[in-house]
Amino acid sequence: MRFTVEPLSRISRRAALTLSVAMLASGLALGAAHAQDKAAMLLPGSVNDQSWNAIGFAALNKLKEAGADIAYSENVSPADQIETMKDYARRGFSPVIGHSGRFLSAAQRVGPEFDKTWFLIASAATGAGKNVAAIDYNNIQIGYLMGTLAARLSKSGKIGVVAGLEGLPNTVQYVGGFRLGAKAARPDVEVKVIYIKDMEDAALSKEAALSLISGGADFVYGKLNAAQMGLIQAAKEKNVYTSGRSFGHVAAAPENVVTATIENWPSMYSAAAKAIKDGSIKPELMMYGFDSPAGSGADLKYSDSQAFGAAVPAEVAAEVEKVKKAFVSGALKPAVTKEDARGGV
Repeated sequence: MRFTVEPLSRISRRAALTLSVAMLASGLALGAAHAQDKAAMLLPGSVNDQSWNAIGFAALNKLKEAGADIAYSENVSPADQIETMKDYARRGFSPVIGHSGRFLSAAQRVGPEFDKTWFLIASAATGAGKNVAAIDYNNIQIGYLMGTLAARLSKSGKIGVVAGLEGLPNTVQYVGGFRLGAKAARPDVEVKVIYIKDMEDAALSKEAALSLISGGADFVYGKLNAAQMGLIQAAKEKNVYTSGRSFGHVAAAPENVVTATIENWPSMYSAAAKAIKDGSIKPELMMYGFDSPAGSGADLKYSDSQAFGAAVPAEVAAEVEKVKKAFVSGALKPAVTKEDARGGV
């Protein structure tokens, strides 16, 4: 077993970039190592955020456990995306993973220069060129389930969303899905949405959540990075409901966080890595949903053994499960528009 620390200057020209690198020599699957068995990941935030970036880091470590050499760069700013991708590609990493749809533009620019390298972009809406593939779970389905749950739990008839990255396709999908699910479950429910500019700023998200709560919302939904804790803090202080993105979020406020969106990025990235090895990968979106052959890349869980906390009545849990079964069968296929994801209070 060996570990190599890589020079910061080769990864970024910006001194403020936080870099962590770990490498383990071996093969991605059984047998000897191959040049292709090297996976690198770029993350937009800190791997300790108990949210999106921590999920990506855990998935990367699953590839390491399977035998891959790994490296990662956290807190990668937009100005550093292209050069960081190029550095990993030069040194034979493939796939180079951008763990956010925000990395798609950089991959589209870098991809043609390194046509032997596969670039995987999480939460992107499309692949590109010959060697840029996108991976995501069906955000419409998860948002719709959360909207159903929120509408049924609300006593005030007012629910809200705090979201970042306004206009990004997967943001439109989960926010729009939330509104459609809520309205289908309860047509008279009011859905208000506040967009913030920083997925990492917990103070900002808390302020937005408190604004929604002061307006009567008694369920506040969101899918943020480190900023997710702001929603949870606001919900706990005002004793309303919210959701998380990890079991750590549930543990932070078990009476208020009624469920969490648990995303199975280890399986999705592993499937993509296998497709690279066997040559079956294509430069397109690989979508995982309740109705896809490979299953959903995410589900609602309160713990390993239950979907919802004690605050969710059995009849509400049953209604959400019924909606999920409609997704599984293909009977329910909601279409979301940008108007469905509109902001406003």
